[in-house]
Amino acid sequence: MSTTIQTRPTATHQREGVKDSGVSARRRRWAALGLLVSAQFVVMLDTSVVNVALPSIQADLRLSPTAVTWVINAYVLAFGGLLLLSGRVADLFGRRRMFVAGSTLFMVGTLLAAFAVNQGLMVTGRIVQGVGAAALSPAAMSLLLLTFPGEKRAKAMSIWGAASTLGGATGVMAGGLLVGSLGWSSVFFVTVPVSVAAVIMAPTVLDEAARGARRRFDGLGAATITGAVIALVNGALGGADHGWTSLPVVASLAGSAVLIALFVNVERRTTDPLVPLELFSNRTLSTCVALAVLGGAARASTFVLVALYLQQALAMAPQQAGLAMVPTSLTGFAVSLALLPRTLRTLGPQRTLVIGLVVLAAGHLWLANAPLGAGYLVAVLPGLLLVALGVALSFTPTTMVIAAAAPASHTGLASGLAGSATQVGAALGTAMFTAIGLSVAEAGTGTLGATGFSAAFTAAAVVALATAVFGLTITRTQR
Repeated sequence: MSTTIQTRPTATHQREGVKDSGVSARRRRWAALGLLVSAQFVVMLDTSVVNVALPSIQADLRLSPTAVTWVINAYVLAFGGLLLLSGRVADLFGRRRMFVAGSTLFMVGTLLAAFAVNQGLMVTGRIVQGVGAAALSPAAMSLLLLTFPGEKRAKAMSIWGAASTLGGATGVMAGGLLVGSLGWSSVFFVTVPVSVAAVIMAPTVLDEAARGARRRFDGLGAATITGAVIALVNGALGGADHGWTSLPVVASLAGSAVLIALFVNVERRTTDPLVPLELFSNRTLSTCVALAVLGGAARASTFVLVALYLQQALAMAPQQAGLAMVPTSLTGFAVSLALLPRTLRTLGPQRTLVIGLVVLAAGHLWLANAPLGAGYLVAVLPGLLLVALGVALSFTPTTMVIAAAAPASHTGLASGLAGSATQVGAALGTAMFTAIGLSVAEAGTGTLGATGFSAAFTAAAVVALATAVFGLTITRTQR
């Protein structure tokens, strides 16, 4: 007769089991971080890599100058307009589900654009990409915030910021090489493997956080706020090209104002609002949304202005201009990984973002006042390094403060608010500073010239400093 002897786990075995479980959980958490930041990397890579390919796309598809702008604007409008809506939908219907859906849409849009044979298919692909990015980005940010609470959040957010910077840098460097050797379609194909990996790996490494209570979807609120943001961004994009007093621009801005007023009225009356207006009774949250708009204007406009400055004022070829921007991206990447986490732990995100905005303003002022004859190493590089430092120290902390001010059930909405505010600010800032530069430039040239660039950079510095002063109002509210 055989006897089966059952043994109880010893204390040592129990401790080893807990240890193994802890190690497994940590590995899964960092795998999730890798997946989430790779998605953000792809979103940023796509923006810069497509910019480099625009001339080749225009020549091959025989696009008019207006059609070329829509290769960019179609993506920007869809992305910026849907961020807020997508963030709230992620809270209600599942953040992991939204991440997978966004990755899938982004991949479909990428393939449409890669195989485009005419303007219609290219613009359609870019719109689908923008919709996918809008679904993907706030869901990924929300999952990251929930996966890394407390002290771990600063490190995770620093890696997120570094991925954003590296994505822009890789796009600038790789774009020219890919277009020159494999054609413009290759700049789209390069992101497909990451999107495929995101769709396959998400169910395994991402936890589906608790969703909000099932509610009736606020369709009218969604339509009005999405239309308001799209109209605002469209007006800003057209301001520099057609003038702020032109009929299309005035109509877009006026339509945005009307839709915002309607949205507020709808949210006050509906039982289950898309955006609970009581969130904005939190002074820190409402202040930081405004900071995201103003900071986005000062940050994003810099790289557009510098790209024009290098080619128009310093007469660099596009390839040279791309390489000239690489130190900026690498500096931002290094600062995000090495300096930012320590600064966040020591000073907190509020003080860090204020310092970043002051440094950003210093970079703008350097670029505005450095003599052209001094060349790249003196006239441009120091300013670019200051800008990179300022962007790295101000971008991620702004998102962190907005997220910290919102309840955990609204992390997707908070991420969407931060992203949407930044996109709106970027469009407004680029248009306004370019318009300021053109207003003082030599008439008939169609370019900003030395005087125009100086005025544009000075205006950006003023906005950055004003935003820093505004940011001081919240430095005592949280730590």
